[in-house]
Amino acid sequence: MDLGLKGKNVLVLASSKGLGRAVAEAYAKAGANVMLSARTEQALIQTAEEIASLGNGNVYWKTCDVSKKGELRELVDFAVSKLGGIDVLITNAGGPPPGKFEQLMDDQWQSAFELNVMSVVRAIRFCLPYLKKSKGKVVNITSMSMKEPVSGLLLSNVFRTGIMGLAKTLSDELAEYGILINTVGPGRIYTDRIKQLNKATASAANISETEVREKSEASIPLGRYGKPEEFANAILFLASDMNSYITGQAFVVDGGLTKAY
Repeated sequence: MDLGLKGKNVLVLASSKGLGRAVAEAYAKAGANVMLSARTEQALIQTAEEIASLGNGNVYWKTCDVSKKGELRELVDFAVSKLGGIDVLITNAGGPPPGKFEQLMDDQWQSAFELNVMSVVRAIRFCLPYLKKSKGKVVNITSMSMKEPVSGLLLSNVFRTGIMGLAKTLSDELAEYGILINTVGPGRIYTDRIKQLNKATASAANISETEVREKSEASIPLGRYGKPEEFANAILFLASDMNSYITGQAFVVDGGLTKAY
């Protein structure tokens, strides 16, 4: 199936590993030109080399801490200089640390706000002139916590819902330019983030990580963790030519775990 992505220019934030990398790989395989970003140069170099062999498009990279306004501005400028424009923007960032209300201090709230909210706001703002020209698409990677609060992940529960509200509002404001914007949250997709959370749960409950995983998978209707490529396929569709009428929506890729509609 031709998704109309050959030669399209795609910027993927936080894409050296995990879900961001899976999404970047999917676009590379579809023939798009891909700009990678992450904080660690060595990881980016290795990921870029590996992804470049997957398709016929060009793959570029630049280090960027998406919580820093100046670095994000430089990333977008660099992406445009290399790609010539931006057709697709995928926003992404590492999840905020776990914690309950009485454990979290002001600096943690502020850091999570900069990382998980302002990175999205700024990325869209900086890319907007180019997205207007291309009638582009935006997909924000968040978490299943945007639909249903997750115990112990207060910061995520608060800020991921904010992104959902941002995207819904922008779907109306940007519709006149032909820009489509959607939000996709992973459930328990087996990445380093899930491993980290499982480790924290195991430590708190004084049980093994294997026990945590088995219990976790048993709670998922499909009976297993998702694969990163399964998550990436949902985003690939939403930000491809196959999608011409879905905007302002929030989806979860979770094997049926989330109980919210």
